Amino acid sequence: MSIEQALHTRSESKCELCGATDALAVFPVPPASDDSVDQSVLLCDTCRTQIENPDQVDANHWRCLNDSMWSQVPAVQVLAWRMLNRLRAEGWPQDLLDMMYLDEETQSWAEATGDHLSDDEQVRHLDSNGAVLEAGDTVTLTKDLNVKGSSLTAKRGTAVRNISLVPDNPEQIEGRVDGQHIVILTKFVKKQK
Repeated sequence: MSIEQALHTRSESKCELCGATDALAVFPVPPASDDSVDQSVLLCDTCRTQIENPDQVDANHWRCLNDSMWSQVPAVQVLAWRMLNRLRAEGWPQDLLDMMYLDEETQSWAEATGDHLSDDEQVRHLDSNGAVLEAGDTVTLTKDLNVKGSSLTAKRGTAVRNISLVPDNPEQIEGRVDGQHIVILTKFVKKQK
C-alpha cells in the first residue's frame, strides 16, 4: 500500500485538518526525516497553501483546528499546534493551545521548525553577508582559521559541506574540515548558493 493510499484509509479520504474532501495530497510534516505515513498527513489544497504561505492565512478557515487538534495522529497534532501558535494573536487559538496536550516527543517535533517563535525569539544563524544558514548547507571559509586543540589550520576558501547549527548559539555552526569535526564562527563563513 502506498503512502497516499494509507493516508486515505487513515483519514477516510478527508483533509486531516479541516475535513475537506477535494484536492487532497500527501504533505510531509517538516522537518521530516522520511516521507513515511507516520510523518505525513493528507491535506486539502487550502490548508497546504496556507501552511506553506503564512502571508495568505485566513484565520477563520483554521477554526477547524478545534476538532482536529484532538487527533490521535502525532503528525496532525504537530500541524494543529503550529497553526494555533501562528494564529495565537487572534485570541481564540490561545484558548485551544491552553487545552492541548502533546507528549514530550511530539512537542519537540512541533517546536523543531521554530514556527511558534516570534521573529525576536528565533535563533537565526547568519553568515558574514547576513544570509540565513540552515542545517545541511555548504559554506566557504572567509579567512584562515586555527583550530583550537589541534595543529590544523582551516584555509580560506575551504568548503564545509553539510553543516549543522548549534541550537542555542546563533554565532556557531559545526562541520568537518580535513576529516575533523570543528565548531566555526558564522562571521567567518559565506553560504554557497
